[in-house]
Amino acid sequence: MPVSAIILAGGRATRMGGADKGLVLLQQKPLIQHVVKRLTPQVDEIIINANRKITQYQALGYPVLQDEHTPNGSPDFSGPLAGFNLGLKHAKHDYLLTVPCDSPLLPPDLAKRLMQGLIENNADIAVATNDGNAHPVFSLCKKNVLPSLTEYLAGGERRVSAWQKSQNYTEVDFNDNPDAFINLNTFEDLSALELKLSNT
Repeated sequence: MPVSAIILAGGRATRMGGADKGLVLLQQKPLIQHVVKRLTPQVDEIIINANRKITQYQALGYPVLQDEHTPNGSPDFSGPLAGFNLGLKHAKHDYLLTVPCDSPLLPPDLAKRLMQGLIENNADIAVATNDGNAHPVFSLCKKNVLPSLTEYLAGGERRVSAWQKSQNYTEVDFNDNPDAFINLNTFEDLSALELKLSNT
């Protein structure tokens, strides 16, 4: 079944001093390029959610969508669910894969396994887990969850996991891939991963 994906690159990255995280370099390439490379064989459409440096993201060759704007005209930076909402509104296909821009080691079979979990459990949302931890921004959603998400956001709510668990929800275990969901919140995280990759 065809799958659309949205890469979430719209955050403020406060723990990286406000750097635009998707454009931070790992092995001389922006983080988002690592994510795109891993996603491309898995999905039929890629969308990027970004709120800054739009032309640099557009140069990657994919549609770039900004968060819905507040009344004063600025992006609302309302967190990952703003990106989920954009993806569900604009995706060409009935299934939307969501991933962050700062997880360059995401599984090469992420979409396939989440789809399998979704179908086997007759669910509307499948979320990746490993080591007993859920990773809510690594998810596969059916587009039919859009009305409930729109309502949730309109109520001022922003918690990804709470909304997901209010839906027909399942989790998919990726314990066989312990590094898959490393996310780079700080420059120290980035340096540690750079070192690790250079030693493999």
